[in-house]
Amino acid sequence: MKKVYGMVGVLSLVLGCALVVAAQQDKAKRPSPPAQAKWDLGDGKSVTLDYGSPRVKGRKIYGELVPFGQVWRTGANEATALVTPVDLTLGGTTVPAGSYTIFTVPNKDKWMKVSTLPSAVENFTVSFEKAGSGANLNIDWETTRASVMVSKK
Repeated sequence: MKKVYGMVGVLSLVLGCALVVAAQQDKAKRPSPPAQAKWDLGDGKSVTLDYGSPRVKGRKIYGELVPFGQVWRTGANEATALVTPVDLTLGGTTVPAGSYTIFTVPNKDKWMKVSTLPSAVENFTVSFEKAGSGANLNIDWETTRASVMVSKK
């Protein structure tokens, strides 16, 4: 009887591990695949932002798919995650070193610094763009760019 329980336990463990591996492999095949933005701070340190990258697919994004005035998880699938090994200033707010989940509240005219892109962006994209001693954290999708200044504290 102990052999049967032991065998069932091992079989369950193997099946569980197989399901985890299959789930991780499936993430790349999602309609909104995983993506990462990275800001190199030097000295082997970097700020990373992991997100799901949805596609426009002919939809109206801001104001419809992503409603104005409501909390949005800033991407698709799992919540967008920011990891920083150093203290930051993000849009004037101090952010201690650590791991964070990013949410935004888009509004028609203001939700970060908002501008119109010269051409439409199909894939939701987050990037860090060097600016002075810091970087602009840019969120591009459809014809909108929202950006916020990030710097080391």
